[in-house]
Amino acid sequence: MWVFDLDNTLYPAQCNLFAQIDERMGQFICDHFGISLDEAKSRQKGFFNRHGTTLRGLMVEHGIDPLGFLEYVHDIDVSVVPEMPELDAALRRLPGRKIIYTNGTVAHARRVLDRIGIGSHFDTVFDIVASEYLPKPQETPYRRMLDLHGIPPQRAVMVEDMARNLKPAAALGMTTIWVPTSESWSRPDNDDHSHIHHVAPDLTAFLASLPVD
Repeated sequence: MWVFDLDNTLYPAQCNLFAQIDERMGQFICDHFGISLDEAKSRQKGFFNRHGTTLRGLMVEHGIDPLGFLEYVHDIDVSVVPEMPELDAALRRLPGRKIIYTNGTVAHARRVLDRIGIGSHFDTVFDIVASEYLPKPQETPYRRMLDLHGIPPQRAVMVEDMARNLKPAAALGMTTIWVPTSESWSRPDNDDHSHIHHVAPDLTAFLASLPVD
C-alpha cells in the first residue's frame, strides 16, 4: 500500500502552487475581516503558528465555514504543473494500492492529478475534510486514514515532501520516503532523521529504480 502526499511531492516544488494558495488565503482574510493585506498576512502567520494551518486557526478562533474557505483558496491556476509521463510509467509498474493523503481537498487533488496525467493510479483521496479538518502532522487523522481504508501500517509506505509529516507515519509502523525540497519547512525538525527511512530527491527516478516482483 502506497500513501502519497500531493503538493510538492508528486510535482516539482518549483511549480510553486502554494504561492497561489498562500495569496488566496491572505486575500480571504483581508476580505473577511476588512483589514489591509499586510495585517491579513500577519494574522495568517499567527493562525498557522498557533494551529498548524491557517484554516484550523480560522475555524477555532472565528468559526469560519471551512468549505467556503477551501473552495476559495484552491481556485488557482494549475497549468504551471507539467504533464509527467515518466512518473505515470513509474507508478504504473509499482505494485499495490495507491492513495493520496493531503491537507488540501479532493477537488484540488483531482485537478492536479489530472493535470500531471496520473489520476488513474489512485484509488481515493483522503483529504482535509475526511480528516475532520485536523491537519498533518497530528497523529489522529493518520489513524483515521489507515482505519478508513483498511491499511495495515506495517505494509504501507508514505511519501512526503515535509519531513515532519512523516514522523507520525513512522511511529505507526509505516515505511517513510522523504522528497526534500529547497524550502526550510521541508527539512526535519532539529535535523532529526530518525523517522525517515529513505530519501528521494527525484521521486520518479527513485520509484523507477525499485525492484518489483
